[in-house]
Amino acid sequence: MSESAPSGSESASDAAFVYASDYAFGPGAGAFGLSPEQQAYAVWVRSVAGSLDGIEAVHGAVNRPLVKALGGAGLLRGLFGGTADEPPRDAAAMQLCLLRETLATVNTEAETALALQGLGSYPILQSGNDATRERWVPGVASGDVVPAFALSEPDAGSDAGALTLEARPDGDGWTLHGTKTWISNAPDADVYSVFARTTPDAKARGITAFAVAGEAPGLTGERLDMVAPHALGTLHFDGVRVSRDDLLGEVDQGFGVAMRTLDLFRPSVGAFAVGMGQAALDASLSWAQERELFGAKLIDQQATQHTLAEMSTRIEAGRLLVRRAAAAYDAGAPAHVVTTTAAQAKLFATETAQWVVDQAVQLHGARGLQQGHLLERLYREVRAPRIYEGASEVQRTIIARGLMKGTE
Repeated sequence: MSESAPSGSESASDAAFVYASDYAFGPGAGAFGLSPEQQAYAVWVRSVAGSLDGIEAVHGAVNRPLVKALGGAGLLRGLFGGTADEPPRDAAAMQLCLLRETLATVNTEAETALALQGLGSYPILQSGNDATRERWVPGVASGDVVPAFALSEPDAGSDAGALTLEARPDGDGWTLHGTKTWISNAPDADVYSVFARTTPDAKARGITAFAVAGEAPGLTGERLDMVAPHALGTLHFDGVRVSRDDLLGEVDQGFGVAMRTLDLFRPSVGAFAVGMGQAALDASLSWAQERELFGAKLIDQQATQHTLAEMSTRIEAGRLLVRRAAAAYDAGAPAHVVTTTAAQAKLFATETAQWVVDQAVQLHGARGLQQGHLLERLYREVRAPRIYEGASEVQRTIIARGLMKGTE
């Protein structure tokens, strides 16, 4: 039997990892502080995450035992609102961010596996018909179904509106022709949320989303060998047939399906980065108090103290931006506000995590790059979030557009 998420009655007062931003500091601060229920939820996630340490890591492929364990522990259910007795629905952005940040401080492989379950399934959850949702989403929550978000192409990564995977009309449906690449969980996923061009030369206005089974005839793929350990691959569509029942949303409206998913998940990418940064800071604090150098503890050196202070301050700023973006999403803020705050959170938090992990390695010296060390793993993991779901340069463009939108 899986453990259950707290209802809110559990106390979080004994949580050593409750941070300054978990508390409200006066008028206006409460939007970014955590309620007792949210603090209890974070404590529960951290405690359950510790049970995943015994699962063997897998490099470059879907770790199905880990995904199944995430489902069995009840952690995947946190991707979807409501209780285990209710049908899956949209999760609150704040809960998703808490889930990802907390899990990232304990186990980055588990965090990535969990996040990809959500990213790949949300287009189906939000825009699929009843039969499609019932076919795939409950299995995602239990860990029996592995989904993937198939948007990027060889010549259409950051510029998603330039994608060329072709959906050719074929009777009452379409056939898909082309290639997707840099797809997380490919080619091992059970179902793909695929974005294809149904209207030529229409840029973002001519894209349609489909749910495509991983075993569909004509769909093949291969793995890509990357620095980060999680599964990433290329998919080839050679006449893969999809019907109107496989539609996610409306014809030519698939770009909006993709963007609605990314608006929810971009702040939580920032939360993932915050969690990695916090893990690096925690390790650095412990090491600095243990390491002796030139006859004194490393932490007694002012240079070390200033580095740790800067690491902490940047992490806290990233955490607050993430929670601000999540609060905007959950409050139903105007679309341009949701998109802009999500971009700000992802940009700052991911850039900060890269800097913090690098500083942590510097404080640890060569041992921080020894294979198997926490920082060696974080050093490999922390680079990719600055690229996926919109590179940092794209986030700056989105933010600038939001600023201009706000002045109209």
